[in-house]
Amino acid sequence: MTPEPTHSRQERHCAQAILKAFNEYQRKFKMITQRAKARFEYQDWQGMKGDAAERLDLYREQVSLIAIEINKLFGESVNDKKIWTKTKVIYSDLSSRYDVWELAETFFNSVSRRIFTTVGVDPQIEFVDTCSRTQPLRIRQPSYRTYQQVQSTAKLMESILSDYKHQVGYKDMQRDAQLAAEKVDNHFLTSGYSPYIERAEMLTAVFYRGKRAYLVGRIFSGSNIFPLVLALLNTHGGIVMDAVLMSENDVSILFSFTRSYFHVHAERPAVLVSFLKSIMPRKRIAELYISIGFNKHGKSELYCDLLQHLNRSNQMFEFAEGEKGMVMEVFTMPDYDLVFKVIKDRFTYPKNTTREAVMAKYYLVFKHDRAGRLVDAQEFEHLKFNRNRFSADLIDGLKRVAARNLIISEDYVVIKHVYIERRVTPLDIYLGQVDEAQARTAVVDFGHAIKDLAAANIFPGDMLLKNFGVTRHGRVVFYDYDELCLLSSCNFRKMPQTRSYEDELSAEPWFAVGENDIFPEEFKNFLGLKEALREVFMEHHGDLFEVHFWHHIQSRIDAGSTIDIFPYEQSRRLNT
Repeated sequence: MTPEPTHSRQERHCAQAILKAFNEYQRKFKMITQRAKARFEYQDWQGMKGDAAERLDLYREQVSLIAIEINKLFGESVNDKKIWTKTKVIYSDLSSRYDVWELAETFFNSVSRRIFTTVGVDPQIEFVDTCSRTQPLRIRQPSYRTYQQVQSTAKLMESILSDYKHQVGYKDMQRDAQLAAEKVDNHFLTSGYSPYIERAEMLTAVFYRGKRAYLVGRIFSGSNIFPLVLALLNTHGGIVMDAVLMSENDVSILFSFTRSYFHVHAERPAVLVSFLKSIMPRKRIAELYISIGFNKHGKSELYCDLLQHLNRSNQMFEFAEGEKGMVMEVFTMPDYDLVFKVIKDRFTYPKNTTREAVMAKYYLVFKHDRAGRLVDAQEFEHLKFNRNRFSADLIDGLKRVAARNLIISEDYVVIKHVYIERRVTPLDIYLGQVDEAQARTAVVDFGHAIKDLAAANIFPGDMLLKNFGVTRHGRVVFYDYDELCLLSSCNFRKMPQTRSYEDELSAEPWFAVGENDIFPEEFKNFLGLKEALREVFMEHHGDLFEVHFWHHIQSRIDAGSTIDIFPYEQSRRLNT
């Protein structure tokens, strides 16, 4: 027999090694994810937080380890694209047998990009059509339970609850089923749809996040499909149903890009995502993958979505609306709901920070509980675009403030590092566009956003309206992270009394101010609200200007208390 060529053995070994690393990542990811059930049962909320942070570190760690191994395996040949092209073919054959082949291909891309620092995409050594391909799934059993021949809504709710078991029992299943049924029936009544329920389908996997577990499904009524999400709480008296969500908007907010990722066991993520897409049709596939913890593949899907948009649109990139930032240059496309944020080479006075510090703030947000108020940012490197997609003003502006982050040729623009986020309307602009009632609602939610962030141990730093935005659901969120910090690191103080008339007139403080000192009384000077809206804010959130509010939150955080932040409106709850 003819000996197998050395390169062929190396390539197969490389493909197998990458797949082994991927399997190890999947094993650890699954192990952490499946701990969520016990965390919920034992009310171990701190353990749940720790698991979330640990799981987010897994991918980077596993890619780093296999990259070191591949460098040792190939030595000086590690950058030989001919070898990697063959490795990719072998890997494709091996990974195609997996139900999670799309995740496996993304993992391969992460490794190859770590080795090559690829600019744009390279079809030779990367899978570039993963998001546009489908492969037959070896379906062993449905991903959901079906409930047919529904006798009554209450019986349906009771049947659903009885199929989801925890070590802790329900406090009063029949009562919760009846209350939930009333919510469901009332939804049909007020929406003008037929109350007849043909069947319900509920995902067998339970979604865990924070203090709650969620049963996610859909109801069929004639030709209409409605989401059905039941939120469960584990109280000292047993598990209770806390809320019923039946509108696309409510469920979309639950799966929002401003929230931490769910812990949900998914043997076939593509099937789970397809189900979720059926009840949230306006959600990107990318956002759904990200929401269930597969953020790296979600990032690949997001890039694919961007390329598809560029292929069907003739719009150009241009500066995003809103006041110019001191740290970031932000651009977008008029017909696309994403923004691209590039760190400037030099920061506008009086900003006194570094590029590394800004990136650390974005990583903090990535790892932290976003409380429904912090916009999730996907970090990209070496994005390559046709130059003709950039307006002349944008090219000049980027050259002026972020030249070190760009490579510009006659044909292309390469952005070395960029954060991509969902576009929201800056709060200062929003308040000038809407009527008085909408403005009042937004101002009240502005205060709630600050309080939700505080409960999650986040202090935004800059309270200016321009640093907050409004989503399509009307929720106020925060997106400017360069001054953000942990609330527990802040020293909230009262303003000292002046010692003399000269002190009152002085432009500089007459007292010592530490680096982390914050004076809540001064917040009102930076809000930028007009008088009527300022009064609305003071009426609902006057406590934000008092030291006591902040000290109280800090004491709860220091005591290890997890402050509850509801991911749905109070009207959706059963016990209000």
